[in-house]
Formats: sequence, C-alpha cells, structure tokens
Amino acid sequence: MWWVWLAAALVLGLAEVLLPGFIFLGFAIAAVFMSALVLIAPELGAPAVLAVYAGSALLCWIGLRVVFKKQSSGARIVTRDINDN
Repeated sequence: MWWVWLAAALVLGLAEVLLPGFIFLGFAIAAVFMSALVLIAPELGAPAVLAVYAGSALLCWIGLRVVFKKQSSGARIVTRDINDN
C-alpha cells in the first residue's frame, strides 16, 4: 500500500501548485514520509498509520510555517508620509 501514499502525495503536491494558500505542502511531505514508512514496516495497522500520518502532517505543516515565516516579501513599510510636516 506504499504506492497509495505516494499517489496521495502527488495529488496533494499538485493541489498545492494549483490552489493558492500554502496548505497542502505539509500534507504532501507527510504522505511521502508515510509511503517510506509503509514500505519499511507493512505490518502496521490502519489506525497506527493514520495516527502517524496525522502527527507527521502537523509537524511538517508547523515546520514549513516557521521556515517560510522568516522570509520577507521585501515590501517596505511606510510609517511617515512625505507630505507630513
């Protein structure tokens, strides 16, 4: 069933590219991780796999928010107008 997780990762990655909002990338990264985990340990049950996916998706999403929050858009914030005395 590792290929199902890999297909889900590809669909989520495509959704990230096509839809605005920066939401699906963390879920796609977690699905790639789950694909490798299921390939290594296929004896895991469905509840355990879904719990690990939920936790890893949350960690990936938080990690991406931290990484991309540090990047600035380069926009200058104007606090004083040139016409003010």
